[in-house]
Amino acid sequence: NVNGFDPYVSKLREEELAQPTDKRTFVLAAALKQNYTIERIYDLTKIDPWFLNKMKNIIDFLNLLEAEGNNLPYEILLKAKQLGFSDKQIASAIKSTELAVRQLREDTDITPFVKQIDTVAGKK
Repeated sequence: NVNGFDPYVSKLREEELAQPTDKRTFVLAAALKQNYTIERIYDLTKIDPWFLNKMKNIIDFLNLLEAEGNNLPYEILLKAKQLGFSDKQIASAIKSTELAVRQLREDTDITPFVKQIDTVAGKK
């Protein structure tokens, strides 16, 4: 039962960063959580730094959520939802429940929505 790009799923083992496996994403998250540099991770994985920076942004925001705890300001909750964090991920980060996060979101009128893209536009 994995909760997104979770740095707590796998322990950090550099040899697992170097080998492409189904678990490497979680080891990568653990490395970012432990403040490995983008350069060091690139040296181990050869994953493009552009992608590594995108993943680092997720971990940086997770760190912010964890630091805020249950005193989550409206702006941070809104930004978390805009970045695609689920209520369950937010709850896990702030040591709360998914129901409590949903209630807070509803109380502050933060309503998630899905942008739909016309995948057949221009086709005849």
